[in-house]
Amino acid sequence: MSVVSRLRAASPRRRRRRDSRKHLLLVVENAAVPHDRRVWNQARAGARNGYEVTVICPKGRPPADVGSEDVDGVHIRRFPMPFGGPRKIDFLLEYGWAMVCIFALSITTYLRRPFHLIHVANPPDLFFGLQWIFGRLGVAFVFDQHDLGPETYQSKFDEPTEDAMYKALWWIEQRSYAAADTVIVTNHSYEQRALGRGAMAADDVFVVRNSPDLDLFQPRTPSPGLRRGFDHLAVFVGTMGHQDGVHIALEAAAHVRRTLGRTDIGFVFIGTGDTWERLQARLTELDLGDGVWFTGFISDDDMLDYLSSSTVGMAPDLDSPLNNISTMIKTMDYMAMELPVVSFDLIESRFSAGEAAIYAADHSPEAFGDAIVELVDDAERREKMQRLGVERIHGPLSWSVSEANLMACYERAFTRASER
Repeated sequence: MSVVSRLRAASPRRRRRRDSRKHLLLVVENAAVPHDRRVWNQARAGARNGYEVTVICPKGRPPADVGSEDVDGVHIRRFPMPFGGPRKIDFLLEYGWAMVCIFALSITTYLRRPFHLIHVANPPDLFFGLQWIFGRLGVAFVFDQHDLGPETYQSKFDEPTEDAMYKALWWIEQRSYAAADTVIVTNHSYEQRALGRGAMAADDVFVVRNSPDLDLFQPRTPSPGLRRGFDHLAVFVGTMGHQDGVHIALEAAAHVRRTLGRTDIGFVFIGTGDTWERLQARLTELDLGDGVWFTGFISDDDMLDYLSSSTVGMAPDLDSPLNNISTMIKTMDYMAMELPVVSFDLIESRFSAGEAAIYAADHSPEAFGDAIVELVDDAERREKMQRLGVERIHGPLSWSVSEANLMACYERAFTRASER
């Protein structure tokens, strides 16, 4: 008996045993829940709106190192991830292992309690195979495009579009579009890709932004001790991969403190990632003393304390085919915390922040450092940017708007699945 036949045979019997709520399965490969705030916001939104929700994801740092648990009405199933790294072979091992784990956990989840919709987040774009299995059982399939796969590869490895891997990523992205009943994108730039190269119908594409959880991101009373004696603190919070530009911000810190002589400004980098070791080596080479430090991963409480005690938030994401049209989560988080942003002038960064950010004159560490100093020295402008950022986060970029789009996306996916 085939896998699909076994699932079909088990489905009616098990449905009669459970409640009548529709069951959503959310799948994410590259981050643990609840650390992945986008997926966590979506999962809790589903539970708030009357769905039963299960999330499959890798294990992460505590508290996301438990194999299975229920949090805020969401059931989480995690698999171990022994692979990871910046090399191409590391990605192949990671994705291959994740596929095995996710497909196995999806099948056992369905056998326990049949789900009605699968919501898969990329990267990678490999899980269209779940639609091949469960689509035959009437399960709706939603493709949530966090990143553009071909552009991510191009940005990480600086490969030409004629590269075989780039072409393979293009092909599997097309398979994901084709499998999807509906597609979720993070902004209007991604929406245009889904409508264009994805050939999706406009009614089947929904914008769900990387909006911060405003129950969590609440400004606090500053903790002067976190500034370590500096009058001002520039903070970076996020993943540290090459495309995230942390090395640019580090060089900018050297420019500010050495070339410009601004020893009143400290720099703190919160998070970790593929380039962590290289960044530590470069920090040692620069010999910037106690004016620049890295915290690694810290708790949400500590992160919020740092954001509340900082003068500016750094978003040094490089100009690349991916970053230019991507919405940066850290930029949204900074604005929610009433923190003015320093950024390079990227299409979606400017759309997100608008006048709540200052944009470096060119894409160089020196220009980025100059922008930091310019903002530090203009308290009136910072106050205006704080107000504008909060207005945007509570207005057009708010999670309430995105949550409504998410629920509409699910309803549309159910309709499309029923028409198959």
